[in-house]
Amino acid sequence: MKQVLQNCTICPRKCGIDRTKSAGYCGASDKIEVSKVMLHHWEEPCISGTGKNRGSGAVFFTHCPLGCVYCQNRDISRRSCAGTVYTVCGLAEVFLGLQRDGAFNINLVSPTQYTPQIIEAVRIAKSEGLTLPVVWNTGGYELPETVELLRGTVDVFLTDFKYASPETAKLYSAAEDYPATAAQSLAKMYELTGACEFDDAGMMTRGIIVRHLILPGHRADSAAVLRKIAETVPVENIRLSLMAQYTPEFLPEDPVEKYKKIRRRITSFEYSAVLDESERLGFEGYSQERTSATKKYTPDF
Repeated sequence: MKQVLQNCTICPRKCGIDRTKSAGYCGASDKIEVSKVMLHHWEEPCISGTGKNRGSGAVFFTHCPLGCVYCQNRDISRRSCAGTVYTVCGLAEVFLGLQRDGAFNINLVSPTQYTPQIIEAVRIAKSEGLTLPVVWNTGGYELPETVELLRGTVDVFLTDFKYASPETAKLYSAAEDYPATAAQSLAKMYELTGACEFDDAGMMTRGIIVRHLILPGHRADSAAVLRKIAETVPVENIRLSLMAQYTPEFLPEDPVEKYKKIRRRITSFEYSAVLDESERLGFEGYSQERTSATKKYTPDF
């Protein structure tokens, strides 16, 4: 594990930094930092359930390889953020504690930068009685070879597919390679999980949910994202989650002109157009009401 972090190429940035000595591009060192552990009720119904007594066992990790300018979790995702430090064994105990609290699953939010430590923590937790499905909740910016490392560790991929346009990906996430990388990693995720599986209560135990956040002024790119997903994996074997929750409240104030196009919420027309394309392509899954475009659904970090 230490050797992997000494020349870090875990994510597509491949910054090569020795994280035992300094932080990588993502802002993470070799220490596992967690911002919040909670029973999360606001994920998709097959992840969080529909009641308020249980929920998804969410572990929000600090830092992120992507760093989208509009990120609603920016309080924990930026380089300068700090979280509570856990050992691998300590993280395993967190997983077991969530299981004791009645969580439906272990939901690893923004986990990529801690991949080797998480794999070991899950192994330890399983040896001590963890039986819950493990959910990899990611922005979709993953290397296929890193996804392969998760074989036998992760049961459900809750992954974004943000952009089809390299130019848009570069503008908002400084990741021109995002579209190609997201498609490659999605194909690998499907290789690992296959078609979705659910238990008797309708909770996903295996499979893939692809999330797409619709950005204002980018409905054509959203439609292209859906077509790319449909080219990459069988639509009938995954679930799509179309998200209308974009809000400009998390954007930096400057530069004003650079992000002018997304300094508003999406319109009903934009949302309906993308929803129509998802139906034309035969996707099944989830959609949000436009009233979800608020800070209300962002956990208090």
